[in-house]
Amino acid sequence: MKKAIIACLLLVVTSPLWAKAQYTTADSIKVVKLLQEGKKQKGKQDLVLFFARKFLGIPYVASTLENNTDEQLVINLRQLDCTTFVENVLTLTLCTKNGQTTFDDFCNQLRKIRYRNGKVGYPTRLHYFSEWISDNTQMGFVEETQAPNPPFSAVQTLQINFMSTHVDKYPMLVRTPAFIKPIAQMESELNGQTCRYIPKAGILNNAACKQAVKDGNILALVTSRQGLDTSHVGFAIWKKDGLHLFHASSLQKKVVEDKSLLRNYMMKQKSQLGVRVVKVK
Repeated sequence: MKKAIIACLLLVVTSPLWAKAQYTTADSIKVVKLLQEGKKQKGKQDLVLFFARKFLGIPYVASTLENNTDEQLVINLRQLDCTTFVENVLTLTLCTKNGQTTFDDFCNQLRKIRYRNGKVGYPTRLHYFSEWISDNTQMGFVEETQAPNPPFSAVQTLQINFMSTHVDKYPMLVRTPAFIKPIAQMESELNGQTCRYIPKAGILNNAACKQAVKDGNILALVTSRQGLDTSHVGFAIWKKDGLHLFHASSLQKKVVEDKSLLRNYMMKQKSQLGVRVVKVK
């Protein structure tokens, strides 16, 4: 009982590399265990899906990064939303590929993935997935696929302003109005950029899609919702009947390999337009 209580204690550690990191002992133990397991799997199978499956059934919990009064590097493997699921899996994958096996290695890699130029701060967190893709591409971690056409037959022109026009939905912006200006500036810098994506009607079980989308690719679901670019993210996984989404599902309240075809899943969501495809380098 005593060990269980200790494992659940929340720790905040200060480091010159990533400012404050917040995690539980259970989180740090799990990270090291997973990295050791990944080391044994290197070269044997797709590391992205290997690590993604380690989170099957983990509860979906929204806004796990929003519970602090000041920005901290949050490591929480016990509760995941769609973005933190992708970030944790990507971090484990990149650490393993680079032969990194310590908890410090994991924290350092996650910091670089989650924050612009690896600098921890609320305005520098990569809130919009378009900026997340751009920054992680510059860091050499991922690369977006936008060709050929077909299946990448649709174009999105970014018109982003949701955070700066819905301040009341973001507790940190309410508490710290000074953050609104840099957030609005970031949105302005993204606006006007274009990206090609696969429209949901074009997500088919055919050679073109199988060539364009590979198992373990990150899929960002493009949305028509005003002020946003994407509404959900997960990983691609092909099954006999076609392409499925491996994700932290808000509908199913946990991490799942979705039983529904991605095309069918998206057809039920009117605001979802298609998918951007990002490969892990």
